Amino acid sequence: MITQLTINNFAIVDKLTIEFAQGMTAITGETGAGKSIAIDALGLCLGLRADSTVVRFGAERADITAHFLLNDTPTASAWLRENQLNDGNECILRRVINSDGRSRAFINGSAVPIAQLRELGQKLIQIHGQHEHQLLMKSEHQQALLNHYMGETSLLRDMRLQYQRWKAACQTFALHEKQRQERESYLQLLQYQLKELNEFAPQEGEFEKIDEEYRRLSNSEQLITLSQQTAMLLAEQDEYNVLSTLNQAKNRVQDLIALDPHFVDVFTMLDEAAIQIAEASHELRHYAENRELDPAYIAALEKRLSKQIALARKHNIAPQQLPAFYQEKLAELSNYQHFDQQSSQLQMNIDTSYQQALILAKKLHEKRIKTAKTLAKAITQSMRELSMTHGQFNIDIVYDEQNLHEDGGDSVIFMVTTNPGQPLQPIAKIASGGELSRIALAIQVLTAKKIEMPVLIFDEIDVGISGPTAAKVGNLLRELGQSTQVITVTHLPQVAGNANQHFFVAKHSDDQQTTTTMCPLDKEGRVAELARLLGGNKITDNTLANAKELFVDIAF
Repeated sequence: MITQLTINNFAIVDKLTIEFAQGMTAITGETGAGKSIAIDALGLCLGLRADSTVVRFGAERADITAHFLLNDTPTASAWLRENQLNDGNECILRRVINSDGRSRAFINGSAVPIAQLRELGQKLIQIHGQHEHQLLMKSEHQQALLNHYMGETSLLRDMRLQYQRWKAACQTFALHEKQRQERESYLQLLQYQLKELNEFAPQEGEFEKIDEEYRRLSNSEQLITLSQQTAMLLAEQDEYNVLSTLNQAKNRVQDLIALDPHFVDVFTMLDEAAIQIAEASHELRHYAENRELDPAYIAALEKRLSKQIALARKHNIAPQQLPAFYQEKLAELSNYQHFDQQSSQLQMNIDTSYQQALILAKKLHEKRIKTAKTLAKAITQSMRELSMTHGQFNIDIVYDEQNLHEDGGDSVIFMVTTNPGQPLQPIAKIASGGELSRIALAIQVLTAKKIEMPVLIFDEIDVGISGPTAAKVGNLLRELGQSTQVITVTHLPQVAGNANQHFFVAKHSDDQQTTTTMCPLDKEGRVAELARLLGGNKITDNTLANAKELFVDIAF
């Protein structure tokens, strides 16, 4: 429950502290005094959008703080623990709005994003406004009310998630089909490229090997000639060769050894050199004799090299990269060949997720049918208690699996009749604003009973109601206040008389400024306020007596 609301520099409020009690609290005041100003301030503390216009003129900032006790609020307590914002059995929400429009939010003293303030606020308070009967005419709001009354939050969540999976599968398939159309033209290019590459079939490392061999073979004639010439120079030329000269030197050194043994080492070196020269000459001769000139083979190598260079240039890559490029294109073609298989799988995903969504939608439909009967019966009874003696309420639910949405496959329409002999019609066609207000009130009270909400606020929802009906509305709200905290802004004395706590809102003006105050009323103050609500500014003894009669469980 909310225990305290502190408002500073908000709209025309200077400073205001409100202490709330359990049960039902009524807020009344003169027209234009700002009866809903506390509710508006509390809404900002719950995360509603704010701008600089809410800051009191001349002030730097508006500051609003709400204190809550969490005795019977397990959902909010669990949320605070999950977000590491819990502080015992109390929760303090604070909102600060600067005059430049910027705002800050706090939960138990910790700065938080506005979204978190809003998320927690939805677990603490539910506000019903005076224009709620206008929302009641919209089919989506009717379905939301039925969902609230039904409960089944897990099933509704599963339905929403499964619907999102189905839509995601549809979007993935649509994107896949678009890509396939775009790829058709590219596929033609790919097939053309691969036709040339398949014919050539480049191999990894082939270019380097062929290039090396071609360079070598293209110089074969020169290699043979030079080899022969060098072999002759070393050992085979008749007139002069290195080996013959070296042998002559060896003979001379043998003569030297006969005279001086010191030249033995020189002879050994010359003998080894002669052996090396002879072997070198033999290798050169062998190379020249075994090297064949094959112009056709050389031409084939040249053609292969030229083709690879041309293909590489065509694809703007180096010749050495052509084999990798070829494998890449083959892989792309393989992906295209599996594209149809992917289409089939994606279509299967759509069908599967759709069927799973249908299962959940049918479960929701069955539960809505059952819940609708119970709710319609309760609203019919409540309408008759609110002076619509011949009122009858029904909820039509049309299931269409071709019109699937996040809430299932149902379309919900509230049907009503208020006069005997008239058929049920959609609630949007009801002409009487007073009747619509009473029906809206009945629905709000009934649905509020089903929702585990610690605080319910009704902001002038009794517009268009008077007389005995107003007393019944007051009884309904007081009864609701026995299980949850109820705060209602009202202009009806019959409603205010049922409250456990009563605040009076007044506006004060002087030449300098205008301020709004909100004061709790004692027993005498409540009598005077109810008398004012009954008779206006002219209060008589009869009016006071009538005012006393409106009080519930208060002795005079």
